[in-house]
Amino acid sequence: MNRYSLWKYVLILIALLFGALYTAPNFFGESPAVQISSAKSTVKIDESMSKRVEQVLQQAALKDSGIFYDFNGMQGSVRARFADTDTQFKAKDALERALNADHNDPTYTVAFNLLSNTPKWLQSIHALPMYLGLDLRGGVHFLMQVDTKAVMNKRIQGLQSTVKTSLRDKEIRYAGLSRDGDVISVKFRDAETRNKAKAVLADQMQDVSLQDVPESTEFEVKVALKPEALKAVISEGVKQNITALSKRVNELGVAEPIIQQQGPDRIVVQLPGVQDVARAKEIIGRTATLEVRVLDESVLGAVDENTPAPFGAERFRSDRNGEWLMLVKDPVVTGDYITGATASFDQNQQPAVSVELNGDGGRKMRDATRSRVGKRMAIVLFEKGKGEVLIAPTIQSELGSRFNITGMGTPAAAADLALLLRAGSLAAPMEIIEERTIGPQLGVENIKQGKNATLYGFAAISVFMIAYYMLFGFFSVLALSVNLLLLVAILSLMQATLTLPGIAAIALALGMAIDANVLINERIREELRAGRAPQKAIEEGFAHAWATILDSNVTTMIVGLALLIFGSGAIRGFAVVHCLGILTSIFSSVFVSRGVVNLWYGRQKKLSTISIGQIWKPSEDAAK
Repeated sequence: MNRYSLWKYVLILIALLFGALYTAPNFFGESPAVQISSAKSTVKIDESMSKRVEQVLQQAALKDSGIFYDFNGMQGSVRARFADTDTQFKAKDALERALNADHNDPTYTVAFNLLSNTPKWLQSIHALPMYLGLDLRGGVHFLMQVDTKAVMNKRIQGLQSTVKTSLRDKEIRYAGLSRDGDVISVKFRDAETRNKAKAVLADQMQDVSLQDVPESTEFEVKVALKPEALKAVISEGVKQNITALSKRVNELGVAEPIIQQQGPDRIVVQLPGVQDVARAKEIIGRTATLEVRVLDESVLGAVDENTPAPFGAERFRSDRNGEWLMLVKDPVVTGDYITGATASFDQNQQPAVSVELNGDGGRKMRDATRSRVGKRMAIVLFEKGKGEVLIAPTIQSELGSRFNITGMGTPAAAADLALLLRAGSLAAPMEIIEERTIGPQLGVENIKQGKNATLYGFAAISVFMIAYYMLFGFFSVLALSVNLLLLVAILSLMQATLTLPGIAAIALALGMAIDANVLINERIREELRAGRAPQKAIEEGFAHAWATILDSNVTTMIVGLALLIFGSGAIRGFAVVHCLGILTSIFSSVFVSRGVVNLWYGRQKKLSTISIGQIWKPSEDAAK
């Protein structure tokens, strides 16, 4: 009557094996380590850096317990693990001296880090510990204010340039063009020309309002952004800053950084595991600006480090081949005009980069390259106030909104350049208005308290269930253990970030899971009171409790999904654990619990009693 098919027990065993494998890494702990990352976007770290780090440590007589190369899809890094913090500090000093010839302009960044002690065979199946959030691991928190006035200023400058270009392209002459705050004033010599200009501007720029100045004798038109466009400019500027910060921080290998908008013009940056505030500021400040410049034609002959720069020009050195170039100061276009960049191949099937510019950028590029075919232009990356030439190709033909950069050499070089071009620059400067450092010791205390709360709660539930429901209480505790095991395993597989609200959600999941087992046990008791045979009571109890369990969990899941969709930050973290806990609790309290009961009682054909605690029958209550 109460038997499970073999495949169901196999499924339970697979679930237990999965839970054990992916939960185990959370108990191995972490060891002190140092992480070597690139300090320049033009310098990439590959696997050869591991051997170089090993040689430096051997020369310094420092013993490591493992050197690992990581690649996160954008940037590589090398981590060296050590047995104690004393060796970690010495290794950091030795590596900084050996890897960076110029300490004022370091090529590599050597930072303290922690590395999991999880065995390699577990890591090979992606069995890794959960990330710990800022409140558990410690780290730095910044609240940054975006300079929205600078965003607006840049947008109005672009608007002014667009007005000029649009009128020039249509050969419409204007008597004067000036800017007053956020409004562009355009003056014309007659009403007919003004009306033509208004028609052109209205057709090409949908997000502006055009207004005549009736009192003016100069046929003046005021051009201003619409209110909804003003809000969109600020919103897009903040989002662009978030995107640029995310790409730069991700390239440095910070585990699970949090970079999100707070309010209309503020950005929250959280870097778990980073304790050096100065180092953290350097990380979030590593945003680059790209410029396309042309060579200064007034300089004749070869250029070297001693060649004086004429007025309006600057001297730059290419990191790729050490070549010195004299470039005009005024850029043709900047990274703001780039809308897309992808690695591709030219007509000769050689690696290239396809670049896409917006309308203004395309016009500027056409104007600059029309008379410079056969000459060179340079793409310069500015980082930390210093410019580096990424590539200086020869202009083959007049360029527009779309063009290819050829001569990249390798597909990897093309992919790297495309990444840098897509990264762009900050839309506006930002100011840190709040900074907070959370020490690792506080995180250890939070973890301890969270573990104690969960373990003591689990123990209290276990004692109550076994005392009240006897053997069925033990089955419930076993199912509850499976639920906790599976929940932690799934969170580890997802590489979720565990925070204090997440620990609270785990504790809540345990309470909800045991509630389902209470429903099952009470339904079995009701069937026994009604005179059902034990085997029939078990079958009916599980069947009738399932509908109630499903209803209660579905309604709770709806609330969890609402928190996940509309919440942010810690609330979303709580919601993720909460929703996963509901799914694992349904599986463990119904499927696993029934499997254990069937395994224990199902093989007994003539079952007279079951150990489920005191059965209070109505007749007995009435007699009393």
